[in-house]
Amino acid sequence: MSNQTVSPGALLAGRYRIAELLAEIDGARVWRAVDEVLSRAVVVDVLPVGDPRTNLLFDAARRAAAAADPRFLRVLDCDMHEGVTYCVREWAGGRPLERMLGAGPLTGQQAGWLAREVSEALENLHRTGHSHGSISPSTVVVTDAGAIKVVGLATEAALRGTGPGSPEADVRALGELLYASLTGRWPGPAPAWGLQPAPVEHGRLLSPRQVRAGVPRSLDDISDRLLGNPPRHHAAPITSAAGLSAALSGVIGSSHEPPSQMDETVAVARQNGSVDDATQVAPALQVPPALDPTPPAPQYPPNGQTAPQAAYSVAPPTEPIRRQAPNQNGNGRRKPPVDEPRPRGSWGGRILILLAILALLSVIGIAQFLVKGAINNDQGSDDTGASNPPQTSGPPPVTNEPVKIVAAKDFDPEPDGNGEEHPEEVPNTFDGKAGTTWTTMSYKRRPDLGGTKDGVGIVYDLGAPTNVSLVTVNLVGDKTSLELMVPKGDTGKSPAAVSGWTSVASLKDQGEKAELKPAEPTQTRYVLVWLTSLPKEGSGFRGEISEVTVQK
Repeated sequence: MSNQTVSPGALLAGRYRIAELLAEIDGARVWRAVDEVLSRAVVVDVLPVGDPRTNLLFDAARRAAAAADPRFLRVLDCDMHEGVTYCVREWAGGRPLERMLGAGPLTGQQAGWLAREVSEALENLHRTGHSHGSISPSTVVVTDAGAIKVVGLATEAALRGTGPGSPEADVRALGELLYASLTGRWPGPAPAWGLQPAPVEHGRLLSPRQVRAGVPRSLDDISDRLLGNPPRHHAAPITSAAGLSAALSGVIGSSHEPPSQMDETVAVARQNGSVDDATQVAPALQVPPALDPTPPAPQYPPNGQTAPQAAYSVAPPTEPIRRQAPNQNGNGRRKPPVDEPRPRGSWGGRILILLAILALLSVIGIAQFLVKGAINNDQGSDDTGASNPPQTSGPPPVTNEPVKIVAAKDFDPEPDGNGEEHPEEVPNTFDGKAGTTWTTMSYKRRPDLGGTKDGVGIVYDLGAPTNVSLVTVNLVGDKTSLELMVPKGDTGKSPAAVSGWTSVASLKDQGEKAELKPAEPTQTRYVLVWLTSLPKEGSGFRGEISEVTVQK
């Protein structure tokens, strides 16, 4: 048997009935087949006799068989039969991301969820010392059940003759996949996977938000930290699957359930001609309004025509709207409903009522004055005739009681900042766990955030105006300078700009613990822990907070 004689209807190794050709990769053929022993669909990679990739494929199959993550399609069998090398893999009904992107980019929640699923699978794989080697829109599939499956673990790279790859290359490829999912463009110099290349300005790849309106800023930042060279705003690059999983989980959550059904995406795909009615379509992913606040911009295919947009319909009311027949009396005139307001009185009546109210208020005022005077005469003097001095209000008492933090948000206001500073890590600073932290981005050259901005920090919401006497900040690293700030004016509102805050305590070059204590207790709902100088870390400067506590 040769590669050419393996054709539809042939029985390979006495077990696998060949059904249809799926792909051809440099002389290797990929078939859909039926395992007649177990009566299930499988995928069979077939190499011709004497192909130099035979040993690579065997080695790849052994490594793939050791992967335990269910998101990787398993290798079921690998052997030689009549000189032909074959490798049998699981089959999953669904659609590859390559075909999905043919209908247009995904929403933020769709793209983030899909990339997080793949990154978690890669994270587990990389711990074993192995890598996939060929992550692309064609090897990521959304199944009919809405799950993510990664195809061709190690074997795809073997068929392409590219070698086993590396974890760093996997993460880079996943960054390209996330970028393409967000923008519908390929972040490379040439078209790939049916996508036009992403625009470049001054030799630098434009960020997803610059390419397509409505991309969430947090996902834009993650994409830039994967592909930016270097990332913007001195951000730390993401170079591991574990780091990417953590970053994406902080943005879109950690649920493995697909966000929702993909009806609208399928509708657009059918309108564009990329999916026909016979195609098996996987359930879709819908974005919640909170993550994509703005609708995506219309997409423009290469011919310059605007792509058709999905149709939206309004559900009909559950009950029909009926007009009520007018109530009539014996004369044929309409009767007023019982709850219809009656005609109001004349202006003269209103004035009499108003005068009566004013008179009553005058009587009440005089009575209060007389009662207050009598109390003062009884309690305001002693036997010597000396009156008690008036009571004066001082600062609220210090109780040292802890104050519950109900919410928090990173604070990196524009134009100097980029609007956010690792928001997914902010809850780590008040979770009661010393081992979890929030970090700033890495800044070059100088500890004062590279001289690019006045500071960066976290705003804590105490839920209601509260007397604050002490804020303790547990830090990581040496020589962190920071301030405690409260809103100017109305302390029940959180200002969006630095100019709306005023400093009530400051410390310089602190170590592991900083106690920010105002000159006197301050009543406020919001407090801002503001870092102005950061400790040295590696080749740059980065701040890190492990825990923040507030006391009355």
